[in-house]
Amino acid sequence: MELIGVVGAGTMGVGICQIALEAGHEVVVHDVDPGALEAAQVRIRDGLERRAVRLGLDADSIDQWVEGRFQGLREADSMDAVAAEADVVIEAALEDLELKQTIFGRLDGSSGPETILATNTSALSVDAIADATTNPGRVLGLHFFNPAPVMKLVEVVTAPRTRAQLSAAATRLVTNWGKTAVQCADAPGFIVNRVNRPFTLEALRIVDADGASIEQVDRAVVDAGFPMGPFALMDLVGIDVNLAAARSLYERFGREKRFEPSPTQERLVSEERLGRKTGAGFYRYGADDRPIEPSEEFAPRTAAGSLSDEEVVDRIVLGVINEAYYALGEKVASGDDIDLALRLGAGHPRGPFERAEDIGGPQVVRERLLRLSAKLGPRFAPAPALRAEA
Repeated sequence: MELIGVVGAGTMGVGICQIALEAGHEVVVHDVDPGALEAAQVRIRDGLERRAVRLGLDADSIDQWVEGRFQGLREADSMDAVAAEADVVIEAALEDLELKQTIFGRLDGSSGPETILATNTSALSVDAIADATTNPGRVLGLHFFNPAPVMKLVEVVTAPRTRAQLSAAATRLVTNWGKTAVQCADAPGFIVNRVNRPFTLEALRIVDADGASIEQVDRAVVDAGFPMGPFALMDLVGIDVNLAAARSLYERFGREKRFEPSPTQERLVSEERLGRKTGAGFYRYGADDRPIEPSEEFAPRTAAGSLSDEEVVDRIVLGVINEAYYALGEKVASGDDIDLALRLGAGHPRGPFERAEDIGGPQVVRERLLRLSAKLGPRFAPAPALRAEA
């Protein structure tokens, strides 16, 4: 069984270590911060114990199961040591291109020619990261979702120079770990972070420009079958994290208007009101991490011409469907993989193409987008692939 190397012992690195250990792999992990490695051991053991409980093991079996897997974890004092012995190295460092290129340059120089080098980046170009190596054909993306031990989806990102057999091997690996792999081209935002962007951006526009309250938007979206409204979701993942993803897409798409970040998010981040982790964001939170009420400026209000719940959901859902057609036309992924990714990675009850059929098919979606575009501007202009299909 392959020896798995992990570079970075933060939240995602810890989760990836746990997944590999659960599958019976030996895992060697490195972080530049010794304190992070020490904390990682505690968190990995805790994660394994929680997994054992979910498996329904009795007390004696839990200890045996946890110890049997935890013994497969080792620390390495350098990236070179990880690369020298691992069959697969997964980098889970901060989202900084220069940092990741430095890491991959080191890994490339210290590993054997057949070692698979994977990045867990959620937003950066895999091909740009591979530029730091002498053998870019063995570099690909394995984008896990947080929390990695729980979330089933992994986006397997194939860059232009990634060897096809490498992508197949990585897909088999994560499938053996109990994950569901979707194939994705090396495009901005991959599948989920791109196609789901209107879920939050359009919600922000509805509040900023149309006078709806965040409570109305969240309630309408949940009533439509989604597990969480966009404002509660942004507070959960961190408004700063969501804004960083929006900024990245905006820049990588040449400042395309439909990806323009919200000034409301910019303001909240500048005020360090980042959501649950700071006790306030769109909502205020109590000591038990539960929302108390909307923050003062987002308190319920009425306004002339405010939208109905149906109109709120319509704009958000049609925005997501349209972006899915953009991604399909650009060959980012297949329609089936886009639907699967949005269900597993973003919690959508139906994938965007499934929803398009529910609405009445591409022709009906196109007509509704044209009406929205005439009223609200070019961000709702139908994607070329949708125009062609309709």
